[in-house]
Amino acid sequence: MFALFRGPTGFLVRTKAVLQDYRSNIYSKPPKDKIGPGQSLFTISVFAFALLAPAGWIMHCIPVYRQRPPPEP
Repeated sequence: MFALFRGPTGFLVRTKAVLQDYRSNIYSKPPKDKIGPGQSLFTISVFAFALLAPAGWIMHCIPVYRQRPPPEP
């Protein structure tokens, strides 16, 4: 257990160093183009349709699935 914390070669110490290295490369700037409410609404609508359409199709076809005979083993 103590080997994890020992020196710069310890697992947790190396993980912390890697995370610090990764964070030092992240920076932020103001956006180049502003996104309007229309674009936001369109994007949210596309995502909602992509997530809900397959579930809606399955729900729509449940009566057909119930009428099928069960598969033979």
